[in-house]
Amino acid sequence: MRNRILLLAVVSVAVAALALSSLSDRLLPAPAATPPAVTAPVPAPPEPQPPPTRTSAVELRRGDNLVRALGREGVGARVGHEIAQALRHGGADLRRLRPRDTLELTWNLEGEPVELMYAPSPWLGYVVFATGDGWEVRRAETRPDVRVEAVAGEVQRSLFEAVEQASESAQLVLEMVEIFSSDFDFTADTRTGDRFRLLVEKRYAGETFVDYGRVLVAQYVSDGRVLTGIGFERDGRFGYYDPDGRSLKKSFLRSPLEFTRVTSGFTYARPHPILGGLRPHLAVDYGAPSGTPVRAVADARVVRAGWNGGNGIQIHLRHRAGYETQYNHLSATARGVRAGGRVKQRQVIGYVGSTGLSTGPHLDYRVVHRGRFVNPLSEKFIPGEPVPAGARAEFLRLARERVRRLEDAAPL
Repeated sequence: MRNRILLLAVVSVAVAALALSSLSDRLLPAPAATPPAVTAPVPAPPEPQPPPTRTSAVELRRGDNLVRALGREGVGARVGHEIAQALRHGGADLRRLRPRDTLELTWNLEGEPVELMYAPSPWLGYVVFATGDGWEVRRAETRPDVRVEAVAGEVQRSLFEAVEQASESAQLVLEMVEIFSSDFDFTADTRTGDRFRLLVEKRYAGETFVDYGRVLVAQYVSDGRVLTGIGFERDGRFGYYDPDGRSLKKSFLRSPLEFTRVTSGFTYARPHPILGGLRPHLAVDYGAPSGTPVRAVADARVVRAGWNGGNGIQIHLRHRAGYETQYNHLSATARGVRAGGRVKQRQVIGYVGSTGLSTGPHLDYRVVHRGRFVNPLSEKFIPGEPVPAGARAEFLRLARERVRRLEDAAPL
């Protein structure tokens, strides 16, 4: 009996414990779920850095070759020849090395050359670099960005200064003088207040101006006279014409010197600086430093090249259509210019001096037409060839278009 009571007590306690556990499960909240583990990203290994280097400019001197220039920088002759050979294989013409060319040499910290950059022009560059098998070269070319722009200015003291004030190069002065060389003597006729405007090609590398291309239209206004030159290409040759298609390249240049000043004009009564009295001066005197080159104004045969009394050293030329020219008081004749020979227009025939009856360096320039002295500054010389009839319509269309563009971009 006692054992049964004990067993019932044990069972009762177990049932009660089970009931209490069930009730507890219903009353208490469930435990929170364990969040999944987050794995931190593994950082990427750092990029390998190139070994430290230093770069220096390579100085090119007059008469240098590449190996000699590199040798002054500490590059051994063998390596210098290897670099030069790689450049040649890459197409570089090392015979054209000039002091203005850009060369940069890169060294590693062990003092070994590892790269050379050579830029013969803004449009072309080479990079030579060391590899395990020697030297390799890469060539890079840039196409010029050609832009057509207007340039204009007014002469105050000189044409050079006017062009520079327009933030342009003196090269444009030379271009303009060449275009009008048969119609206008810039050494004698340039005046304060003269105006000019040009439509010119400019070549850029990126946004950096490099140089000029062709002048497409040029206009020069002096003392009410308007000179217009329009560039036109025919049969592969580019030349300049007036708005009616007449060539500006005439048989005679207006002046035998490029840039100087007129010190005495053509006159029949000038006080002679040495002999005294009034004497004819049937010439134009150009003041210029001794040694200034003198050009033949047209194709000719040489009549005289040497001493001629008071004229000092003289060159006398005979041209077509009855014209002759004389160049007096020279310091010397140019090599190869002798009586009986021939010279071409613009060829240097002698040099300014003060020989004979002369008070200082100058050129006494004379023009004879059919046996009579004429004024070189006002003589109307033989015109050049016009635009051919078959190209005339195209020229007139192009001329109107370009002149209108210049007038719109740079009104006078």
